[in-house]
Amino acid sequence: MKNLLLSITVLLLLSSCSAVKNAFQPKAGSAPVTTKQSPLIEHIEIKQEQTPAVIRTSSGQQSNVFNTKQVVSDYSSLELFSLTQFKYAIRLNIPVEQVQNKSLYNVIDEWWGTPYRLGGTTHKGIDCSAFVQTIMLGVFAVQLPRTAREQRGISEWIPVDDLREGDLVFFNTRGGVSHVGVYLHNNKFVHASTSSGVMISDLNDTYWSRKLIGAGRVLQNINPRP
Repeated sequence: MKNLLLSITVLLLLSSCSAVKNAFQPKAGSAPVTTKQSPLIEHIEIKQEQTPAVIRTSSGQQSNVFNTKQVVSDYSSLELFSLTQFKYAIRLNIPVEQVQNKSLYNVIDEWWGTPYRLGGTTHKGIDCSAFVQTIMLGVFAVQLPRTAREQRGISEWIPVDDLREGDLVFFNTRGGVSHVGVYLHNNKFVHASTSSGVMISDLNDTYWSRKLIGAGRVLQNINPRP
């Protein structure tokens, strides 16, 4: 993934859109740009009739990570966003401009793929409620209790349709409130799953939609850390 941003630049250079080509032209004296492509992206299509640049991932899904014409046509606009923001824009299938909370996604990226371990609290293994604790304390400066059930108890119950970034989602996976994650965007939430460790899942997936109990909010007038 380290070469993702360079890959995006190189692939846009190969596009037939002359405006994009000119905007991405390397400056004089700059180092050569590698053409190694990230495995996450197969190709980028620049459609002249539309504003977004369409990224097609290796799974075949399309992700419109650019929301404005300026971002596509002006290289300086791309510099406003980090590699991590682009990566999670693709994973969430949202415009990169919506990935604003850099601290949140940096923490997620730091823990990504950490295996699940019941009672674990470290990178060697972590469980769902400890991971939620880590995010809420590290990003939002909120200290939560240890278990999913306790975290549910101090949360304000909200409609699922009202979910916003930083809210908690609770599930019944083995009786009662037994699993918890942090909501992001586009029906996606991040959590420590028993099968794959720290990852992003979709509330609309059959398994999670059946296990969902509800959503809670603990971020009352709390601003995220920069």
